[in-house]
Amino acid sequence: METPRASSAKTGLSMFDGRGGNHPTFVIAEAGVNHDGAIAKAFRLVDAAARAGADAVKFQTWKTENVVTRNSQKARYQRKTTSAGESQFEMLKRLELPFGDFLRLKKYCDRKKILFLSTADEIESAEFLVALQPLLKVGSAELTDLPYLAKLARFRKPLILSTGMGTLAEVRRAVATLEKNGLAKNQITALHCTTAYPARFEEVNLLAMVTMRRMLGVRVGYSDHTLGIEVPVAAVALGASVIEKHLTLDRRSKGPDHSASIEPPELFEMVRAIRNVERSLGDGLKRPTPAEKVNMPCVRKSIVARGPIQKGDVLNEGNLTVKRPGLGISPDRWREVVGKKAQRNFTKDDFISL
Repeated sequence: METPRASSAKTGLSMFDGRGGNHPTFVIAEAGVNHDGAIAKAFRLVDAAARAGADAVKFQTWKTENVVTRNSQKARYQRKTTSAGESQFEMLKRLELPFGDFLRLKKYCDRKKILFLSTADEIESAEFLVALQPLLKVGSAELTDLPYLAKLARFRKPLILSTGMGTLAEVRRAVATLEKNGLAKNQITALHCTTAYPARFEEVNLLAMVTMRRMLGVRVGYSDHTLGIEVPVAAVALGASVIEKHLTLDRRSKGPDHSASIEPPELFEMVRAIRNVERSLGDGLKRPTPAEKVNMPCVRKSIVARGPIQKGDVLNEGNLTVKRPGLGISPDRWREVVGKKAQRNFTKDDFISL
């Protein structure tokens, strides 16, 4: 099976180097916590992401004690997909991978020629990850943690910011904080996101991504939690520079994110569809393509004689008509032709000449 990777996908990070331009959409396979705390399953997620043609595979890194209080309750979607008697602290501790495992995953991603990324949920993990990856990813939960964003900005690395649950005002404050602490706007990518697992189509509000680009002046993308692949593909058509989509090996597995993730064959199809959409967007200039130029003579029309016309007759709507092929005078010159005298005899369907 051919991998649907764009020719520049292996250097997809060029979109984050500040040069701008028409780079392929940067596709992140969000493995997240779908390894269920098992490094072997994490390696298999890397394999699946690489085979599907994603540019990066992303995990999540945290020390539970730094993220959540011991008596914090789980979100509704987490209660539906994990043990009811387990606290959020206990769930996160069970899913937590040690730093050493991320070093192993980084080396494995290098071998598989796919970019390793992980979202740090707190500053100790961010300080560990910063040397392992060329950019930083911030989850939606940290959108309003302005002190944390300020610290991340001081690493001076491109940063992708998910904005789920946020208002435009909150995203604006987050971007301003990043800028104030050393990041340029062309180093910031804001991902529109609906923090629901799964997200309903009616609650996606994909045009909010376009609004963020217009109002904030930063690159935008989309982090998807819907079922299927239609919405991320649509986001590319609307100008998303980054797409993030949750990946699982088995959607039926027990865990907080599995049911809202796609399996490897769907990821392959999503990447293929995104690359096709990229190719179809073009440069925005309205002009005939080479293939259309070949067809134009056969498909377009010319001004021809409706019937016999004698030399000296006045050319008019009664003795002229328009038919294929387009090898004579174009109909857009009709007003120029009507009223002129025939310079020679014409028989039916002859191209008119002046």
